[in-house]
Amino acid sequence: MKQNDLILQTVTKVAAFVILLFSVSIFLGGHYSPGGGFVGGLMTSAAIVLLLLAYDITTVTEILPIDYKMMIGTGLLISALTVAGSLLFGVPLMTHVYRYIDLPILGHISLHTAVLFDLGVYLVVVGVTMTIIQTIGESE
Repeated sequence: MKQNDLILQTVTKVAAFVILLFSVSIFLGGHYSPGGGFVGGLMTSAAIVLLLLAYDITTVTEILPIDYKMMIGTGLLISALTVAGSLLFGVPLMTHVYRYIDLPILGHISLHTAVLFDLGVYLVVVGVTMTIIQTIGESE
């Protein structure tokens, strides 16, 4: 390991953590402002790609033993079930409901079914982008 690799790896650990925190913030704020599952998923993928650049694919796979193809299927299932839920209640497709609740530390917050749909989109985006990137990386 060269000294430049050590500096890159150290900076990458901090930068990837900050990117992941911002990704979660973008994901959770998506039904109030621009963002959501798609942008949050792309940012999470960017953090993982940054780890792939600083380390090798074997090291990142040991740290994150994720089957991205299963992640795609899980995300599609969550999104499809969220959309199908509106059919069960006889309302138009993609009709979401929300409810306000009071939590001890967080205070007065709202829970949206749109977050479930965004979670499915998030999983699909991370799964697809990381499958593509790993497939390209393994062939080189």
